[in-house]
Amino acid sequence: MKKKIVSILAGMLMLANFAACGSEGSVTVPETSPVQVTEPAEEAQAAPEDNTEEHFRIGIVTGSFAQSEDDRRGAEAFLDKYGADNVTLAVYPDNFTDEPDVTIQTIVNLADDPEMKAIIVNQAVDGTTEAFRQIKEKRPDIICIAGEPYEDFCDIEEVADLVVSSDFVGRGYLMINTAHELGCDTFVHISFERHLEYESISRRVAIMKAACEEFGMKFEMEEAPDPTTDVGVPGAQAYILEHAPKWVDKYGTNTAFFCTNDAHTEPLIKVLLEKGGYFIEADLPSPLMGYPGALDLDFTGDAGDFDKVLNTVEDAVVNAGGAGRFGTWVYSYGYSMSLGLAEHARNVILGESDLTNKDDIAKALGSFAEDAEWNGSRYTDAVTGKTSDNVYLVYQDTYIFGNPGRYMGITNVEIPEKYFTIY
Repeated sequence: MKKKIVSILAGMLMLANFAACGSEGSVTVPETSPVQVTEPAEEAQAAPEDNTEEHFRIGIVTGSFAQSEDDRRGAEAFLDKYGADNVTLAVYPDNFTDEPDVTIQTIVNLADDPEMKAIIVNQAVDGTTEAFRQIKEKRPDIICIAGEPYEDFCDIEEVADLVVSSDFVGRGYLMINTAHELGCDTFVHISFERHLEYESISRRVAIMKAACEEFGMKFEMEEAPDPTTDVGVPGAQAYILEHAPKWVDKYGTNTAFFCTNDAHTEPLIKVLLEKGGYFIEADLPSPLMGYPGALDLDFTGDAGDFDKVLNTVEDAVVNAGGAGRFGTWVYSYGYSMSLGLAEHARNVILGESDLTNKDDIAKALGSFAEDAEWNGSRYTDAVTGKTSDNVYLVYQDTYIFGNPGRYMGITNVEIPEKYFTIY
C-alpha cells in the first residue's frame, strides 16, 4: 500500500434535522442464484488452536457470491480465521424481495443453536427487522447486528443492537468535493425510480446538488433500467454500454459519473475508460466492484488479498489511460462490514469491547485493513432531531488510481454543517 494510516471513526454528531427515517439505499444486484443454506461444518476449517479457550459462536448471513461477492468473502475470511466451532455462515435468497419469508427464516434459524452469541446480517435486506424481532422474542441474549440496512433506520434500530451503514450524507458532499479537486466541472448521477425512493439516495442527491452549486459545478441526472425488472442485468448493462458514450459526448470528459446500482458499474467503468470521464467511486466501493469485468481481470483465489487486487487493478487502469480519473476504497466496503462487524461482535462477547463504542467499532474495522482510514458519525433523525445510540454511518478514504496513486484525504475534510440538514 502507498500510505500508512490509522483506522478511526470520528465522533462528530450530526445536527438535528439531518436525516428522516427511511429505507437505506443499498444497491441491489442480479437476483438469479439458487438459495444457499447454512454452511456445513465439515467443509469449514477447524478452529485454530490458539482460539480453543475463547469459544464464541457467531452467525453471519450474507447474499450469495452472485448477489454480494464481497460480503460473502468477508464472512468466509472470518470463518477461515476462527473456524467452524466458532462461526456459522448462511445465505439469504438472491430474490429476497420476492421471498421475504425465506430470508426471515434463514436468519432466525441461526438462533436455534443454543451456543449462538451473535448474528450479523450484511447486507441487512428486507426482512432483517422482522427476523431480529423474532430472535429477540426467544433469545434476547443474542447480539443482533445489521450491516448496510435496507429497511428504515427507525424500525431496525428498535430490534438491532447495532446498525452500521455507509455514510450517505457525508459521501454526498465528499464525492463532489473530490470531483472538484480532480478538475471536474459536471457530476452525473445515474439511477432509477426504485432507488430514488430510498431516503438515503434521495437525500444524497439533494446534498450532491447543493455541493455542486457550492463548487460551481453542474449536476445532472440520467435514468437507467432497474436490473430487478424484466430487462434483468443483461438488459440494464446493455443500456449503459449504449448510452454512456452519448452521455460523455453530451456532458464532456471533465464529467464525473456515479451510479447507484452494482450491475451498472462495470459497463460504466468500461465506457469511461474508453471514452473519457471520471469515476470517483462506486456506491459500495471496492477495487473488485466493476473493475475486474471492465478490465478483464481474473481474481479467482485472490479476491481477499487486497494488496494484490489493488496493485493489479491500478496497473490495469493506468495501462488503459485512466490514471487520475478512477477511484475506489482500497478495502471493499462489503468485505469490511462482514469481517469487521463479526470481529467487533467477537470482541464484545469476549469482554474486550463495548458494543456501541465508536472507537471499538473502528478497532474492529481496522483490525485487518491497516492501510485504510475510516471516518463516520452517529445517525440523527431529521424529524425528531434524535441522535441514535446504536446507528453509525461510516466511510473510508477515497483512493485514486495513478502512477503513483493517492488517497484524497477525505476523512480529514470538514463537511459544512448545512449539509447535515439538507434533505
